[in-house]
Amino acid sequence: MKRTSYEIDMCNGPLLGKILIFAIPLMLSGVLQLLFNAADIIVVGRYAGSQALAAVGSTSSLINLLINIFMGFSVGVNVLVARYYGAHDEKNISDTVHTAIMTSIVSSLILVVVGITASKPLLSLMGTPDDVLAQAVLYMRIYFAGMPVIMMYNFGSAILRAIGDTKRPLYFLLLAGVINIVFNLFFVIVFHMGVAGVALATVISQFVSSGLILHALTKMPGALHLDFRKVRLHKDRLLEIVKIGLPAGMQGAIFSISNVLIQSSINSFGSIAMAGNTAASNIEGFIYTAMNSFYQTNLSFTSQNYGGKKYSRINRILFICLGCVTVVGGLLGLSVTALAHPLIGIYSSDPQVISYAVLRIGIICTSYFLCGIMDTMVGSMRGLGYSVLPMVVSLTGACGLRIVWIFTIFAMNRTLTTLYLSYPVSWAVTALAHLTCFFLVRRKLPKQDAA
Repeated sequence: MKRTSYEIDMCNGPLLGKILIFAIPLMLSGVLQLLFNAADIIVVGRYAGSQALAAVGSTSSLINLLINIFMGFSVGVNVLVARYYGAHDEKNISDTVHTAIMTSIVSSLILVVVGITASKPLLSLMGTPDDVLAQAVLYMRIYFAGMPVIMMYNFGSAILRAIGDTKRPLYFLLLAGVINIVFNLFFVIVFHMGVAGVALATVISQFVSSGLILHALTKMPGALHLDFRKVRLHKDRLLEIVKIGLPAGMQGAIFSISNVLIQSSINSFGSIAMAGNTAASNIEGFIYTAMNSFYQTNLSFTSQNYGGKKYSRINRILFICLGCVTVVGGLLGLSVTALAHPLIGIYSSDPQVISYAVLRIGIICTSYFLCGIMDTMVGSMRGLGYSVLPMVVSLTGACGLRIVWIFTIFAMNRTLTTLYLSYPVSWAVTALAHLTCFFLVRRKLPKQDAA
């Protein structure tokens, strides 16, 4: 197959340099996406007050709950395109690309309806305070109205990642990030639109990035070329996408349920604690995104080498990614902890908000590398086509343990410190379980490359 200058040959040659070349633009792309949310939160916190800040923050776990199942399908797209690309199977590459685009369209329309109609009852069920509820509902409804472009970007970038192209999504997000910040300031400061303004700015910027992704796919050569006349659901490819993506999405959704429970527990401490939690979570998101780039790198590299029957490289890919994620997560976590006060001061000048945020950062960020190790292990399993097993392990070890913690240990000692400790404990237990499962699965595969 003809390669473009943006692609990476994952199946031949040294691994570390290629892994870093793949991961660093992906890391920067994730940071830019988070800057969308950071711009929302900073502008709202500075110019619309603590209640508006709490309103935007209180929606994040619920938004993730609603979209994670469908976002999981993009993981299936990534795995399949990478596998068929490694195997030089052009027909199945083309069928997967066109099925992916149609899947994103169908998924987004479902999310538009669900998100707009269910936002108020679900936020009320979470115990969102009355002084925050109306603004939170407004933010969610505008956000979900823009779901078609959000989903299109994620599915399109999954296709590009599968072949090693992580640079163009970075360029597209850079432009979209500038647009987001400009419209944030314009809508909130000039027109005093509050949470509606930041939601609308996010949707507009995502429209730009998704349009650029689609344009790039229409210019791709050969089997990767997107022809809108061929966009439809190919049954066999759809079933494979669902087989890999549905467990991934369900895992994300059920994880979000545990986070919704934690958010509900945080809500019981009042809107100031919510605002502090929102600011801290946003900063933590930058660390998570940096670490998550190695999960996605591991996923793509493992999938391509598995498709190309380069079995001898699979263990090396995993251990290089584990080393990278531990270093990145450890260094960033300690740096954020040391700079917690000035960083939180960017989001809010309220001393109480800062105090609540610093408490969370001190517990979560120092142990965050454990989360990176846990996720990177999942990347290997899914890259090999095993999606149900890591889902079961994650839900039992992390999500299940977290829920049990809330109803036992936290119930006996209702403090935020006790609540936040559920995170590092669940990460450590689940990472160990994933490592055990990987070696059990790896023993079933050949040790030597196919001729």
